[in-house]
Amino acid sequence: MKNGSTLADLWTANRRRLRELMQPRALAVVNANDVLPTNADGTLRMEPGSDLYYLTGVEQEETVLLMFPDADDEKDREILFLREQTPRIATWEGPKLTPEEARRRTGIRTVLGLGEFPAQFHRLMCECEAVYLNANEHKRAVVAVETRDARFVAECQRRYPLHRYERLARLMHRLRSVKSPAEINLIRQACSITGHGFRRALRRVKPGVCEAEIEAEFACEFIRRRGRFAYTPIIAAGRNACALHYIANNAACRKGDLLLMDVAARFSNYNSDLTRTVPVSGRFTRRQRQVYEAVLRVFRQCVEGLRPGKRWKEWQKEAEQMIEGELVGLGRLSRSEVRRQDPDRPAFKKYFMHGVGHPIGLDVHDVGFLTEPFQAGWVMTVEPGIYLPEEGFGIRLENTVVIGERGNEDLMAGIPIEADEIEALMGAGGRAG
Repeated sequence: MKNGSTLADLWTANRRRLRELMQPRALAVVNANDVLPTNADGTLRMEPGSDLYYLTGVEQEETVLLMFPDADDEKDREILFLREQTPRIATWEGPKLTPEEARRRTGIRTVLGLGEFPAQFHRLMCECEAVYLNANEHKRAVVAVETRDARFVAECQRRYPLHRYERLARLMHRLRSVKSPAEINLIRQACSITGHGFRRALRRVKPGVCEAEIEAEFACEFIRRRGRFAYTPIIAAGRNACALHYIANNAACRKGDLLLMDVAARFSNYNSDLTRTVPVSGRFTRRQRQVYEAVLRVFRQCVEGLRPGKRWKEWQKEAEQMIEGELVGLGRLSRSEVRRQDPDRPAFKKYFMHGVGHPIGLDVHDVGFLTEPFQAGWVMTVEPGIYLPEEGFGIRLENTVVIGERGNEDLMAGIPIEADEIEALMGAGGRAG
């Protein structure tokens, strides 16, 4: 952080922004995520609740934040409830946040044990006039397991049926869409770690190497630099790159293959997103370079096309038209096919079938309102691609970009992307195997 500011200043500023959007006499409740079970007595590693982290910086299970800006007692305007430490928990799980540590981390003065939540919540519910409760309202979410938030909503509405309930997600999506300079700095650090991982992994790429070995190089560099994977890595050689969410990562890289690596780091729970496609043998064939340069041209124009005031669907349409033109130039589509195509089933979809980019932040596919115009401060991925299973390869290129009023900032501009740069780093023909 710059100018002596701390992460506690970031969380405090985020809560202030939420208060400004809340209705008068309204209480907001924000829960931590569940610790999810696996099999037998196993559990998954806890994934911090993005909204709770955005407002407090706390990653600990069972945490609850209450915000009641108009509470009569100033101590009740922000209350953080934490799971109490016990000797048994300390022995088996290690130390938990103490109230004093939580105050320093969050900037919240009133920090109580979780056992005090029922009485305190009931008292404030009797004082408030509206209640903001949370839910996962991401358009792509498939919620098959009842969440902690869902259970809390059901219990709250059962016990207090006459209150007026509001959707907290609408406010959080608006707040989290525009990243503050402090948030952009955290994403910038995630991008830097990603760049180090990419350069390390590139040295491992050669014929005969397993995709898993490349993934391991990323993991080593990310962990060494206090990062972690932002999402399940995609290390896809040859035709595997034509499966958009390929994650098996267990095939051998063969001489003459292209290797698509969609791998990026998370730092302090803020994510980056990177894709590079490289020649396993160290040099692109003429045809591979031809397609690579086509995707790179579209990528450059899409970065330039991210502008405040433009809508996502307009940006996507521009990308699709560029891809369509490139496919004609590459001989995969004819102009007559383009003229005759069904507008609802355009011919290019066979070779480019996904969105050209998405918001990114505390979630890889971050929350926001893509039906509204872009704003300065949005952080977006830019990821055009062309997939040619008949030719045995797919190419996607992707960087993480900040939209600005006077020009965009590509947070991954320092990570090699030009074909000549990639070949130079790989030693040109030195990896023929």
